[in-house]
Amino acid sequence: MNGQTIQILIAMVIYMAIVVFIGIVFAKQANKNSENYFLGGRSLGPWVTAMSAEASDMSGWLLMGLPGVAYWCGLADAAWTAIGLAIGTYFNWLIVSKRLRRYSVRANNAITLPEFFSNRFREKNKVVMTLSAGFILIFFTVYAASCFVTCGKLFSTLFGAPYIAMMLVGAVFVLIYTLLGGFLAESASDFMQGIVMIVALAVIVIISTVQAGGIGTVMENAREIPGFLEFFGLATPAVNEAGEQIVAFGTPVFAEPSKYGLLKICSMMAWGLGYFGMPQVLLRFMAIRQEDELKRSRRIAMIWVVISLTVAVFIGIVGRQLYPTAHLTASAAENIFITLATSSLPAILAGFVMAGILAATISSSDSYLLIAASALAKNVYQGVVKKNATDKQVMLVSRITLLVIALIAILIALDEQSIIFKVVSFAWAGFGATFGPLMIFSLFWKRTTRAGAIAGMISGAGMVFLWKLVISKLGGIFAIYELLPAFIVSAIFIAVVSLLTTPPSKEIEEDFEAVKNAQ
Repeated sequence: MNGQTIQILIAMVIYMAIVVFIGIVFAKQANKNSENYFLGGRSLGPWVTAMSAEASDMSGWLLMGLPGVAYWCGLADAAWTAIGLAIGTYFNWLIVSKRLRRYSVRANNAITLPEFFSNRFREKNKVVMTLSAGFILIFFTVYAASCFVTCGKLFSTLFGAPYIAMMLVGAVFVLIYTLLGGFLAESASDFMQGIVMIVALAVIVIISTVQAGGIGTVMENAREIPGFLEFFGLATPAVNEAGEQIVAFGTPVFAEPSKYGLLKICSMMAWGLGYFGMPQVLLRFMAIRQEDELKRSRRIAMIWVVISLTVAVFIGIVGRQLYPTAHLTASAAENIFITLATSSLPAILAGFVMAGILAATISSSDSYLLIAASALAKNVYQGVVKKNATDKQVMLVSRITLLVIALIAILIALDEQSIIFKVVSFAWAGFGATFGPLMIFSLFWKRTTRAGAIAGMISGAGMVFLWKLVISKLGGIFAIYELLPAFIVSAIFIAVVSLLTTPPSKEIEEDFEAVKNAQ
């Protein structure tokens, strides 16, 4: 390990020590009871709500996945995805946040998403609760795996150590931290990590652009690559049989660009639909201390999202000019942020920037693990299996669940060739289609029935798997992002089944009207 690597390591250790300190500070308060552990006692302020929601949502995908897509195939895929995410973020905060905060209190003070859905329909046999908890376990396990992949790639690239060993180190740290502090520690550290992430992005893009000769030079270079800087075309790296981009005379070779039509644009912008079903974001809406503070949170969140997404895409573009042959596979391309940081900054500063990636990963993976654990411990164990379970028993089950989920996620993350963007896209589609339509219908359509909710969740989740594993293989118009068709199918099932089944009870309708008319 050379001097530069040691300095990077020291900076990252300092950062991690701060994160652990936050966990220790909040550990006592978090462990008072399950409500504090899982939802922070509904005590979050507007800044922490906004920053923790976005930091936990974006994860290492923002610093590695999105720049990697832009580096590999140019502007279109990355830009339309970013535009869809920005639009989805805005409407989620504008439409869903206040109504969900209010409704979750009305629904017997629900502190988890499965509990909200279950209480919303006043169900007795907890089918909605069990199903939603099961889907959360499935998709958050995949999500946690993507975070562990990020840790493995980051540490192995920085320190030249084996990927699997480094992935395990990252996974163990995240697990210990989540066990320690719960939701309050997670949200407080996410606030700090959201700041670290946006600062890291800004520092790298400014320094890299200057090194590349300015924005004009970067854009001129990008235009020379066929389809690279187009919104309606996609650059196509020419690859060999091993999947590596061909390099001729020191220059990466690109084939003819692919066409980028309206269907492809809709497919990528469909990422925005996922927000309506993201538990890690929706829980922040439920946890804010005052409903009227959500307006300020929305403004903070939007500024952060627009700046971060724009800069992340541009990092991939400027990276192509500075290091055109450094990363020759789609998987390796996700290391471009690391390459720019370690080559552009003094080692100690690079270490803190690398902490930005670690910040993004921790802020997401602890959210995923905590929500998944709460789904099983609070909603299945206490809600169905042992209804008289004490808080102490619920906390114990949640910690055991954390361990099991982490182990499964580690197994998924063992593949070093995993592409973070693709792993995240599948889990994102799963949540968006399973819970997105149901959340919108539950909050805004009084006629939604319990049977419709069950049909919507099963059809949405099922279509994600069916489209991804079977239908998309047909190619052509069927090669669209699975979230779009699955979201539509789920919405149709909710509406049709609700209309064909017995209307909601008077009590359910009274709950709906009370929430709707509250000021």
